[in-house]
Amino acid sequence: MTENIVKTILLNAPIEKVWATVSTADSIATWFMPNDFQPIEGHAFTLQSPFGPSPCRVEKVDAPHFLHFIWDNDGWFVTFELKEVGAQTEFTLTHGGWKEDTHIIPKANMSVEAVRKNMDGGWTMIIGQKLKQAVETP
Repeated sequence: MTENIVKTILLNAPIEKVWATVSTADSIATWFMPNDFQPIEGHAFTLQSPFGPSPCRVEKVDAPHFLHFIWDNDGWFVTFELKEVGAQTEFTLTHGGWKEDTHIIPKANMSVEAVRKNMDGGWTMIIGQKLKQAVETP
């Protein structure tokens, strides 16, 4: 199996604000992708990805500290973990469930190795810039 993507950032915002930004459809759309997410275990939702609609399902919600969902049909999962650090919030994203490097991901028609490399850079930008701006802008 291919290694998970893990990104951790310290955000200058209280955990409640970060949670609201990562757990509502409208807020997720501002920093990630359009969606119809709801923070309800078992909720089926769709992310509007660059490769077309991606079916997803919420697996675990522990507000305001943890969110886990299944992304698309290739075995991926995404978790958001939030931890209070004084007046700040440590946010960790994990994108896992990758198959072997040579497996072809049908929607992208690319190998896991290529898609993971692209997504690793994408997550760095999304978390380090878009999410940071969404939660730190008054």
